[in-house]
Amino acid sequence: MSGRIFQNVVLQIKEATDRVIGVIDAEGTVISCSDLGLIGRKWPEYVGVLNRADGAMVAMDGRTFHALSGLGSRFDYAVFTVGEDEIGRTVCAMASVALNGAKSYYEEKHDRGSFIKNIISDNIMLSDIYMRAKELHVAPEVPRGVFLVRQAESGAAALIDVIQGLFPDRQNDFVLNVGDSDVALIHQLPELGADKEVARVTALLEEALLTNNEHHIVIGIGTVALHLRELARSYKEAQIAIEVGKVFDTEKYIINYENLGIGRLIYQLPTTLCEMFLVEVFKKNPIDSLDQETLFTIHKFFENNLNVSETARKLFVHRNTLVYRLEKIKKLTGLDLREFDDAITFKFALMVKKYLMSRGIDS
Repeated sequence: MSGRIFQNVVLQIKEATDRVIGVIDAEGTVISCSDLGLIGRKWPEYVGVLNRADGAMVAMDGRTFHALSGLGSRFDYAVFTVGEDEIGRTVCAMASVALNGAKSYYEEKHDRGSFIKNIISDNIMLSDIYMRAKELHVAPEVPRGVFLVRQAESGAAALIDVIQGLFPDRQNDFVLNVGDSDVALIHQLPELGADKEVARVTALLEEALLTNNEHHIVIGIGTVALHLRELARSYKEAQIAIEVGKVFDTEKYIINYENLGIGRLIYQLPTTLCEMFLVEVFKKNPIDSLDQETLFTIHKFFENNLNVSETARKLFVHRNTLVYRLEKIKKLTGLDLREFDDAITFKFALMVKKYLMSRGIDS
C-alpha cells in the first residue's frame, strides 16, 4: 500500500493537533509522519509488542501505538502519536479511525489481494481483468495453483497467519480470507514442473495444518489456472473437491479435483435423476433391503477387485460362504457382482445412494 495515502491523511490531521502523528509498517519502518524528519526511521523493537497486543492500544517510549485493522493477528500498519497521556491516546484513537478509512478505501480500489478475491468470486467482468492486472502489476498469464483450506470450526484468522508464514511472497502469492472458516491460497507456479510444485505445496500445507489436527482441516485443490481469468474456475473446482470428498472420500483430508473420478459426475447430477436411477436398478428390492453385513461384504468385494478368494480371506470366511452371500445378493437385487457390468452398476448405485443421503434424501 502506498505511504502517500497515509501521508495525505496525516497532514490533514496535523492541522487539528500539535501532536506528532505517523504510521509504521509491519517491519517497524516509519512510512508517513507529520514530522517529515522521522520518515524512514526504523523501529523494529515495537513490532513484536504490537503483534502481541492483539489490536489493543500500546504506550511505550513516550509514544502511543495502535495497529490498524487487517487480516490475521499480525499487523500490517500501526498509527502512533507522541505522548502516553490521555490526549495522546485520544489523538491516536481518532487518527486510527481516519487512517483505517483511508486504508479500506485504498484496498477496495487498488489492493492486489482484493483484485484476486474479486476474480475467484466472479465479482469482476472478464473484460476488466487484464486492465486491472496491468494497473496493479499482476502478471496475467502465469500458471497458478488454487488451494482452498477449510476448517471445521470458524477461525480463519489463525489459518491465515500459518499459511502466510509458509508463503510470505506477497508479490506472487495471495492468502485470502473467503469466509468464516475458509482460506484460499493462490500460489504462482513455475512454467515447467507445475505439477511437482503443486505436490510440494500440498505437502507443506499437510505438514503445517494436518499434524494433530486431522479432523478439523480439509484441503481442496483445483486444476492449474494458466491465466487470471481461469482462477474462478479453479477456485470452484477446489470447492467442489471439498464437497465431493465430504460425500465419497470421508477419510481423506486432501482432495484434488483431478482425482474425484465418478464422484464428480454424480455430484453434478439432478437428484430426481438419481432417484429414478435407483428405482430402475433395484426393481426387485430397494437397496435399503440389504443388511449391514451384506453391505460390508459388498464393499470388501469391491476393495479386492471382485476377487472371490482374496475377499474371503480378508473376511475370514470360507470361499463357499462368500459365494453363497453373492448368490443371495443376486437373488435380492438381480445383480451378479461377479459380472463386471453388474458390479459397475452396483458400485455406481451405492455412490448415488450416498450422494442422495448427503442431500437429506432417503430414497
